[in-house]
Amino acid sequence: MKKLSGEKGTILVVDDEASIRRILQTRLEMIGYNVVQASDGEEALSAFRKEAPDLIVLDVMMPKLDGYGVCQELRKQSDVPIIMLTALGDVADRITGLELGADDYMAKPILPRN
Repeated sequence: MKKLSGEKGTILVVDDEASIRRILQTRLEMIGYNVVQASDGEEALSAFRKEAPDLIVLDVMMPKLDGYGVCQELRKQSDVPIIMLTALGDVADRITGLELGADDYMAKPILPRN
């Protein structure tokens, strides 16, 4: 993806909670990123093919196809950076996400700085 001067890139935010998607979109757009949203795993794969994002922020527990399944599918075709953002904070869950190809794993809730 060719970036214009000052353009930071596109981030795909995937979460079944609309409030989480809105918060992340607002914060990321404030600092110059283009944000694309998806509310489930199937939408995420479709948005990935259409938008070719530079980074994916991916929830795990979603309808239709969970974040682990999305991560596996994406790793078959891309090395785009993936950050898992999920309420599943156990060490075993983190290991699973990283073994499936996620680049980082963050537990919810996230607390933005003021």
